[in-house]
Amino acid sequence: MDEAPYTAGRATRWDRFGSGGAESPRPAPEAAGPRGIDGPDTAAMMPDKQVIKLRFEQAAATYEEQAQVQLLVADRLLALLASAVPGADPGRILEIGCCTGLLTEKIIDRFPQFAQLTVSDLVDAFEQCVGRKAGRLSARVLFLAGDIETVELPCRYDLIISSSTLQWVHDLPRLCRKLAAHLTPDGVLALALYGRENLREIRAVTGLGLRYMDLEQLMAVVGTEFELRAAEQSRETLWFPDPISVLHHLRATGVNAIGQQRTWTRRQLNGFLAEYGQRFSGPRGVHLTYHPMYIVARPRRR
Repeated sequence: MDEAPYTAGRATRWDRFGSGGAESPRPAPEAAGPRGIDGPDTAAMMPDKQVIKLRFEQAAATYEEQAQVQLLVADRLLALLASAVPGADPGRILEIGCCTGLLTEKIIDRFPQFAQLTVSDLVDAFEQCVGRKAGRLSARVLFLAGDIETVELPCRYDLIISSSTLQWVHDLPRLCRKLAAHLTPDGVLALALYGRENLREIRAVTGLGLRYMDLEQLMAVVGTEFELRAAEQSRETLWFPDPISVLHHLRATGVNAIGQQRTWTRRQLNGFLAEYGQRFSGPRGVHLTYHPMYIVARPRRR
């Protein structure tokens, strides 16, 4: 088939803080659906770090060809950083959750005079991906393998930045305290992660999903350790020709780590495809929603 696997839908952006716009009404929640594959209740899941690592290892070769939303989110995060903290020129930078280096490459382009860029990820194999993206500047790039919630950070940073990653952590308030302790007094924190509307179609059909925050909760958590400079959110819609293409997209980007490590029966798969197609079809196929949230902040003066 010559048709592209999906097309990006028009985004709805809700300005919430620091960007001058009034908050728009939230979209109406999806009507309560029928029983999911595993039962009637929606399970807010604690992420399994081993499953996350496995899924992203498996998706390494296909991630970038399907990561349109993640690329858009990385671009928007850097744009928000530039507007909220104009003239930022960090020497030491920490990127959390580098994956294949989509954001890493943009950081290097934006701040080419950096002294050291530390990139961290659960997946050791991403070190090679990042090395290729860094090119001639790779000598100034340090790869830090491991879980950001437990790994020891080697120094303090002028910029800590993370895109499409921190929805996977277990204890974001604790992590914020850790990051605050590893920022210089004039440093900057820039985060993009996903909120409650994220993958709402998958949750509605299967009853499975992560324990997402909304923007107000995220602002409250970050605001305990940092002074907020900007916060906003958007809803990004992708369109696919059919529900099986949605599953292929999730697998190709590693996002299928939201589910349990098991295989559906043929009956379960057919049930998912039928219900998804019935509930989430439109003139362009079937849709899938992403809900990125953005925060730019500086350490509180103690």
